Parts: sequence; structure tokens; C-alpha cells
Amino acid sequence: MSQPLSVDRLSLYAELIRLNRPIGIFLLLWPGLWALWIAGAGQPTWWVVLIFLAGTALMRSAGCAINDYADRDFDGHVARTHQRPIASGRVSPREALMVFVVLSLLAFVLVLFLNSTTILMSFVAVALAGVYPFMKRYTHMPQLVLGMAFGWAVPMAFTALQERVPPVAWLLFAAAVIWALIYDTMYAMVDREDDRRIGIKSTAILFGRQDRLIIGLLQILMLALLAGAGLLAGLGLFYWLGLVTAGLLFVYQQWLISEREPARCFRAFLNNNWFGMSVFIGIAIDYYLGAQI
Repeated sequence: MSQPLSVDRLSLYAELIRLNRPIGIFLLLWPGLWALWIAGAGQPTWWVVLIFLAGTALMRSAGCAINDYADRDFDGHVARTHQRPIASGRVSPREALMVFVVLSLLAFVLVLFLNSTTILMSFVAVALAGVYPFMKRYTHMPQLVLGMAFGWAVPMAFTALQERVPPVAWLLFAAAVIWALIYDTMYAMVDREDDRRIGIKSTAILFGRQDRLIIGLLQILMLALLAGAGLLAGLGLFYWLGLVTAGLLFVYQQWLISEREPARCFRAFLNNNWFGMSVFIGIAIDYYLGAQI
């Protein structure tokens, strides 16, 4: 039975949804912001931006709750996750499901302020968020589903502002999917030995000793997709400077994972926040200065 709601329970729920570790919110947020600024030609409707900001925080938090529910039989056997609220017995699986449902419903209420096309697309977002945590039982590429879940904010941003999904949106979506393969493989490299021992599948295990090479190829592909999106959107110098900065961050990440040491792999994963920020700053400055000329 669930415990009575109290400040202590709320604190545990905050831990469950990782409010103390907002990196997931940022990684989900950046592709949505790229898309909003391009779809809005540098001047997206601000109330739509606020809806996406709040929706991103809610859906990432809901994703953490359903992820821990799905991993409740595994987290206790992994050094990094054995103290999570469900694994340590402080939050029940039923409570985690309730948190997931409540947060998803709150996110859906926000979407109701957008157009009908975006409302329909939100059902795909919830489905992807709910399915992803269970994929690591069946495929070595759960990161692909994560990328689709995190990247779905891109076509939703375009439908929210333009009521259509043009080719540039699909290029950005593909880039977001590839990006999740990159950073979540780095994340999975942290737990690779524990995951192999308990039977969890991941791209880190699938790629094996070719992990750095494959990540490098994916990084090149992502930069190429972002370059194509920039050309289609007609972005200028400052976007390309942002993309060059992002490329240098990819080089830095390769250096961090060179020895496959878990702590450094985790640092490489966290560094992707700066990658996403660099791309966004390039987009935002390019549109801002273009509007001033």
C-alpha cells in the first residue's frame, strides 16, 4: 500500500524523478529548442516555448519514474543504481506507476493548449516514453527508442508553430535520435560490466571494443545532419560557429572515453549538455543578429 503523502514522501518522489540530476531534462530540452527557434524563424511564440519547457521537465520526470519501475529487479544489482528509491525499498513500484501517470497527465494538460495536430502527436510521445525502459530486455539498441522519445519534441515543435513537419524537421529529428545513441552509449559504458552480468542489453555491450569507433562515426553523422538542417533553414555564420564548437566538444568526449574508465565515460555523457547548448546558441544568435540587420 502507498504511504500517506507527506513532505518526506514528496522528497522521495523528487529523488525518484531525479530532480537533483537535471541532465536528462537538458538533453531532452535542447532538440526541442533547436526546433522551436528554427520553426519560429528565431521568434517562436513565447507561450509555446513555456509549454515546451514545462512539458519537457514533466515528461523527463515521468520517464524516470517508469524507468525505475521497469528496472526494479535490476537496479539493486548495479553499483550506480542500488540506492534508487524503488531498489532500496523506500518507494513502492505502485507509487512509481502513479507518479508516471500523474506527471504524464499534467504534461497532456499542457499540450491541450496547442493545436489538434500537436495533441495527436503527443500520444506518440507518451507511448515512446512508456515503452523505452522495457526495451533493454529485448534489444541491444534501447538507445534507439530513447532517441525517438527524446527527439519527438522536434516534429511536435514544428506542428505547434507551423502545423506541418517540413524536411528540416525530420533532419533535426534524425540528428536527435543519433545524438541519443551517442550520449546514452557513453552512459551505458559506465555500467557495462554490471549490465553484462545481470543480462541487460545496451549498445555499449553490442559495440564492444568498437565502441569508440562507432560513437565517432555517429558523431560525424550527427554533425552532417545538423549541417544539412542548417542549409535547409538558411542559417548563417553564427550557426556554423556553434556547430564547429559542438564538433570540438565531440573531440573532447572522444578523449574522455579513450580509456573506457567509467567515471570519465560519465563525464563525457554529461558534456553533451554543452554540445546541445552550443548548437542552440548558434541558432539563436544567428536569427537574432539577422533580425537586427
